[in-house]
Amino acid sequence: MPLLSTIDHLNIVVHDLDQVADFFVLLGFEIEDRAELSGAWISKIVGLENVQAEYVKLHLPDSDVRLELIRYDAPASEMEIQENKANDQGFRHLAFAVSEIDAVVERLSGEGIEFLSPVHTYEKTGKRLVYFRGPEGILLELAEYP
Repeated sequence: MPLLSTIDHLNIVVHDLDQVADFFVLLGFEIEDRAELSGAWISKIVGLENVQAEYVKLHLPDSDVRLELIRYDAPASEMEIQENKANDQGFRHLAFAVSEIDAVVERLSGEGIEFLSPVHTYEKTGKRLVYFRGPEGILLELAEYP
């Protein structure tokens, strides 16, 4: 019996909670919950003192995909917003499967989203893919499988 059954959610710490939440809503996510987090219980869970934060939980309809976006007001996040690069060590990007990648790219381009390149095909598998950035440098991928 495996220890794990599935990924429950992915958590992204952000500076502008509303802007990032709105971006993921544009991509098709729906807001499931939004709340302020404070008190001893959350401080103990995350190992930080005097936590005051707000989070938005989003889900992608008809899937098990869930994101939690969190903004820490106290203690404030120490990192500046940086542009993630594909070769930086650690967690790098979120990839989403789509059925008509060209139409999705066209729609998102119309919303002002800039892609790092045109859509490419990985010859070994026929997978078509493209990278782009969301708010605060969040690196994302769209993938279409044959």
